[in-house]
Amino acid sequence: MITPLLFAQFGLAILIIIVVLLQKSSSIGLGAYSGSNESFFGSKGPNAFLAKTTAVLGVLFALNTIALTYLYYADRNASVVDSAVSQEDDSVPTVPALPEVPQE
Repeated sequence: MITPLLFAQFGLAILIIIVVLLQKSSSIGLGAYSGSNESFFGSKGPNAFLAKTTAVLGVLFALNTIALTYLYYADRNASVVDSAVSQEDDSVPTVPALPEVPQE
């Protein structure tokens, strides 16, 4: 269960970075290099769409972080030493019984 959430966390982080970089900034920033992006999102521009997308991605990122924290904490209660000791007990080979030799 942790592995899919971890991949989702990386994906959400990359999406947040992309959406934030697409937003128009008040300073020069990356908005100067984006060209005419208003034609793609309509006449009002992408500001409202990208702001809502950033908010949704941020909430999903936070919820995923909380879920990962909970699952890692649940796995933390199991000790590595306890699992190593139980594996050693199971892996000890047993000596096979010798066949009995008939006595005359």
